[in-house]
Amino acid sequence: TCWLRFPGQLNSDLRKLAVNLIPFPRLHFFMVGFAPLTSRGSQQYRALSVPELTQQMWDSKNMMCAADPRHGRYLTASAVFRGKMSTKEVDEQMINVQNKNSSYFVEWIPNNVKSTVCDIPPTGLKMASTFIGNSTSIQEMFRRVSEQFTAMFRKKAFLHWYTGEGIDEM
Repeated sequence: TCWLRFPGQLNSDLRKLAVNLIPFPRLHFFMVGFAPLTSRGSQQYRALSVPELTQQMWDSKNMMCAADPRHGRYLTASAVFRGKMSTKEVDEQMINVQNKNSSYFVEWIPNNVKSTVCDIPPTGLKMASTFIGNSTSIQEMFRRVSEQFTAMFRKKAFLHWYTGEGIDEM
């Protein structure tokens, strides 16, 4: 929410974010990523650039959910950069990502990556980036949760807590 609270070059609001990230109402599940993911002590030894932040931000290791974006296609994405940086460089990097990885983006939504730049960096960092992506690979996570639920439901695990309160078993 930094782009709502702090001034920036390319600011956005929640309505714009929702409009840009949700192409259809039922496709509203996001994957979130962050860069740099480093320990607090090692940050002073590492000089970050916009290209390096961009590369890290789109990397599956920096995603906050256990789904590999390379197993699906991006419908839309939003990149929020924080710190002193050029909006031109940010835009160039976003175009480079789309051109190099065009097979990972749906072709029927043109310009599906939106970028926002906020001038104020997070505490303790010179620059950082946050990624919000709407990808079809999120189905991996839903499939895994569904399989785990089905396995537990077959064994009637934890159902006694609900039936004890008067809730009927399905």
